[in-house]
Amino acid sequence: MKFAVHVNLTRTHAYEVTCNVIRELKRLGAEVFLPVEQQETFKNFDVIFEENDTAVSNCDVLIAIGGDGTFIHAAHDAAKYDKEILGINAGNLGFLAGLEKQELHLLSKLTDGNYEIDRRMMLCAEHYVGGELVGKHYCLNDAVIARGVSMRMCDISVVCNSKMSCTYHADGLIVSTPTGSTAYSLSSGGPVVDPSIESIITTPICTHSLFSRSIIFRPETKIELSVLNCELCLPLLSCDGESAVEVTPESKILVRRAHRNSKIIRIKADSFTDILLNKLIERRV
Repeated sequence: MKFAVHVNLTRTHAYEVTCNVIRELKRLGAEVFLPVEQQETFKNFDVIFEENDTAVSNCDVLIAIGGDGTFIHAAHDAAKYDKEILGINAGNLGFLAGLEKQELHLLSKLTDGNYEIDRRMMLCAEHYVGGELVGKHYCLNDAVIARGVSMRMCDISVVCNSKMSCTYHADGLIVSTPTGSTAYSLSSGGPVVDPSIESIITTPICTHSLFSRSIIFRPETKIELSVLNCELCLPLLSCDGESAVEVTPESKILVRRAHRNSKIIRIKADSFTDILLNKLIERRV
């Protein structure tokens, strides 16, 4: 088998974990690809250094080593090429990780084919300005519109399937997948949704309203967002925590189910509830 490895070396244990992963994969007779920019760091290992797109397109499995942010970034690449992805936690919480750093002996299940695939829906957020498409973003977790450096709240118009839904006076609005329901949406009081229940969740951030609840929509729903007072709140759009882009008075954000999904490898038999409770206990939530 061929494995492409993405690692976030800013994590405390990431280098050590990556070395152990490489050793275990080579012991199992696998071929390992790492990014060319990390050639000096891992030059003593028998691995192949490739450009990112080449490595991902040629691999059988993509392994992401780090925290959830590392996993989500790598998941975009994996989904682009319809590849399976496994997360190995070298951080703190690691909600999306399939293995912890002390469980690397279980990598043999990959080469044996003894694992399951969770297919997670993704969102596509299209940014139109004056009717012209200026940006297209894919999200495993969420698309967020929120106020920028201004302290003024945003007036966010929400249109669902071409019908006016509501206007929120809030710090922002999160549109998330079930996978993202345990991320920013949870921190803003949103519901936890089992990833097997495909849906789109909208959660306002610090809304100044008596109605501040999340709404769960069917996965085929198309949600159009616009900010009515951009000049006051200077809003930004961020998808999966990537670099934010400016939202202008002429902006329309269309969020819908993406045509691609994320194929997350599950090696252990832990259920979603097991993972949720264990991780929240770790965080003392």
